[in-house]
Amino acid sequence: MLIETENTPNPATLKFAPGRTVMAAGTRDFADHEEAEASPLAAALFALGDVDGVFFGRDFISVTAGEGVDWSGLKPQVLGVLLDHFVSDAPLFRAGSASGIAVQSDETFGNNPDDADIIDQIKDLIETRVRPAVAKDGGDIVFRGFDRGTVFLAMHGACAGCPSSTATLKQGIETLLKHYVPEVIEVRAA
Repeated sequence: MLIETENTPNPATLKFAPGRTVMAAGTRDFADHEEAEASPLAAALFALGDVDGVFFGRDFISVTAGEGVDWSGLKPQVLGVLLDHFVSDAPLFRAGSASGIAVQSDETFGNNPDDADIIDQIKDLIETRVRPAVAKDGGDIVFRGFDRGTVFLAMHGACAGCPSSTATLKQGIETLLKHYVPEVIEVRAA
């Protein structure tokens, strides 16, 4: 089995593509050891000791190394864990656990029912234009709300904590949304 490795814009994060589906639907972000207990794979990656984050995408896993960790030593260990997992066809999540299901918070940022058409346009652009591009870099971005011209987005995977995430939000996503949806004034991380 070949697992391709790609650099991401975030120097602390590498993207690993096993050449198969990882998550059939949705994504899952693990920020610490406790959250990783829901997944044998995420738990094994955190057990390496130098891992600060794990993100499951549709066809990739992004792994974020701890501060100051050298990827030259960690990368072979991560590849070993991933190979063991996928070759053995181990489950991605522990049986009988709803912990594997990531449910977005119901928190909104002032979504006004009068803005429903605008919000639908924003969500469509994010789903069709932004998320695929961000997934190529090992991350994900999720719409969190729209309030008086401001779009709130949550960044996950390689995008979370990436030094270029502000530029991605402001110069990329904000520009795109303003172009297609004139009611958008700015984009902020949520």
